[in-house]
Amino acid sequence: MKARKEMVRMGTKIGAALGGIAFLIFGLVPGFYFGSYGTLVVLKHLMGGPVEATILVRMVVAVGILLGIVCVGSVTIVVGSILGTGLGYLVEAVTAPVEVKETADVKTQSR
Repeated sequence: MKARKEMVRMGTKIGAALGGIAFLIFGLVPGFYFGSYGTLVVLKHLMGGPVEATILVRMVVAVGILLGIVCVGSVTIVVGSILGTGLGYLVEAVTAPVEVKETADVKTQSR
């Protein structure tokens, strides 16, 4: 039972690490793009037309960029850990019958 928990925990950690690496490779630029574009769309709707490049708008866009990067990063890490947990359960399920068979063999040999 303890080995099962360790296998699943290890899969979760590996999945989260791979999700973080995938974010750094594939997610940083889209997070930047979606955060800035989404902020500009929201500002356009709030102000009722095209947005001028004032200091306030630039600061709000910078916050939107950070928010977009954080959101994309958290999604990739969570999805990676979910996939890693699933793989941990799969590996545990594949190796579990082998462990049961080994304990049965040890019991028959001790008699």
